[in-house]
Amino acid sequence: MHGVCEKGAVWFSIGPQFGPTGIGGLSVDESLAMPADFATEIETLVASRFADDVFFDRTKRAMVSVEQLTSIDTDAYLALQPVFDALAMEALQRRGFGVRRLDDVRPDASGEVQWRIDPTIISTDIESILLGKDLGARRALTLLSADGELPLAWRTVGDSRSDYAMADWLHAAGYTVEHVDVRPADGVPSKAYPIRVSATGAIHDEAGAEFLAGWLGEVA
Repeated sequence: MHGVCEKGAVWFSIGPQFGPTGIGGLSVDESLAMPADFATEIETLVASRFADDVFFDRTKRAMVSVEQLTSIDTDAYLALQPVFDALAMEALQRRGFGVRRLDDVRPDASGEVQWRIDPTIISTDIESILLGKDLGARRALTLLSADGELPLAWRTVGDSRSDYAMADWLHAAGYTVEHVDVRPADGVPSKAYPIRVSATGAIHDEAGAEFLAGWLGEVA
């Protein structure tokens, strides 16, 4: 098994050859990593102004992510998120970087913008504009190709519009692909490949489990 994280910036392999934990060493594309001093400033900002509402995700290696605490509700989080995002943008601009706030569309990497602020329903991710779920898909196929012949048909699963980029990339590369949207409330776009949503109305983990169980039944 292989893990591709942070929209393609981090990847690793899993298997018995790696000892008791089963996890091999992490690979990080340092050219896509946020500046360390910026990450430190954001962690300090969270501790001083937002500690009752969000936490700084120290597991991230390339991105900077600030995530909602489960102790506050969605409405409260979404009300304060723009305040935090504006402060993060100011911190980047102070360093002379080009930055955009972006929800689900990747800017042209050839422009002046270097970093993007990507708010989600539970977090704000601050990252290189070169990161994306399409890059993650490409990394995944690179890892899998070292294991043997690649499948011709794929299923991608996601809970946001940006996750469609995985299927977009696979389709453009000539593979048969279907995308499973486990949170279609954002709207299901028109694509050149099939899109599945739960027939029962399930969302999130429950929808993912429903599809996995169905596929298991098919192969069994």
